[in-house]
Amino acid sequence: MAERKIRVAVAGLGNCASSLIQGIYYYRDKRDIEASGLMHEDIGGYKPWDIEIVAAWDIDVRKVGFDVSQAIYAQPNCTTVFYLNVPKMGVKVRMGKILDGYPHHMKNYPPENAFVLSEEKEDDLETVVRVLAESKADVLINYVPVGAEQAARFYAQACLEAGVSFINCMPTFIVSDPEWAKKFEDAGIPVVGDDIKSQVGATITHRVLTQLLLERGVKIDRTYQLNVGGNTDFLNMLERARLETKKRSKTEAVTSMIPYGLDPRSVHIGPSDYVPWLKDKKLAFIRIEGRLFGDVPMNLELRLEVEDSPNSAGVAIDAIRCAKLARDRGISGPLYSISAYTMKHPPVQYKDHVARQMVEEFIAGLRDR
Repeated sequence: MAERKIRVAVAGLGNCASSLIQGIYYYRDKRDIEASGLMHEDIGGYKPWDIEIVAAWDIDVRKVGFDVSQAIYAQPNCTTVFYLNVPKMGVKVRMGKILDGYPHHMKNYPPENAFVLSEEKEDDLETVVRVLAESKADVLINYVPVGAEQAARFYAQACLEAGVSFINCMPTFIVSDPEWAKKFEDAGIPVVGDDIKSQVGATITHRVLTQLLLERGVKIDRTYQLNVGGNTDFLNMLERARLETKKRSKTEAVTSMIPYGLDPRSVHIGPSDYVPWLKDKKLAFIRIEGRLFGDVPMNLELRLEVEDSPNSAGVAIDAIRCAKLARDRGISGPLYSISAYTMKHPPVQYKDHVARQMVEEFIAGLRDR
């Protein structure tokens, strides 16, 4: 019988973590009511409310040293509060390793929009490993900022040494990197990544539309996806040097669907700008140009508006439970099914309907990974 609780550590208490943790308690209160918004209510006997936060790291003075239940509502978090009274957990937010997790241009913005660095002593690798072990964490979910390549690998290494599963929600290529993947497999640790693909976000919508056109015989010539938002993720990404892996991840998520090569000049996919008053709202503008029967031109344009962080949490809640299910079954290395279904840059790309079927088979015990 699987252990009921899933003990989760969090690196980065931003908007995505806030939505995830709010959701754990929101669905706990809805457990006897037909609740909407879940892709799976039950995964191998695990429900959303079986997730328990046991450790957390951040670098902002308004979060470090505070209970997780307070930190998730602190600035610069600006996501919708759909569950106000997350109970005190007795888990204090620790000072994380900064490394490249703090873009210097954020110092030029008001505190309500950007990080305010804590001056507390940073936890080193040995300390993070010890905290993961002492808290008996099953899984660490990585929410460090886009472009924080060193910080993401720091927490991945800590998981490797502590025997903890790593879920990489950011576009640093770790789970999809064969060298890292082999390390986790050799250590007997299941992992999920890279770069979370929202429940109904720009990437999944773009992929589905692309697949629809291809299946209906349309020859795709050009496409773009422009995204704007007002949270710290978009503010962080104003530093274009931090976008290399993000743009690659988002672009390959779409172009991997197309069985012929497109001229790179005919594809533009990625974050476009920061609009502070949008807060956690994300606007996506998608255009696909192609040719129908007789090479007659057609084009499709779509505007998508979503609250960014709950959209992410709706996927993370499944990735966490699948990682724990894999641990229960003694499975190690990258979980290809849930990674393909929930991530933009998984170790292996599959069409979304195929990935979904693979996840159902994994949950039912018909597939190893």
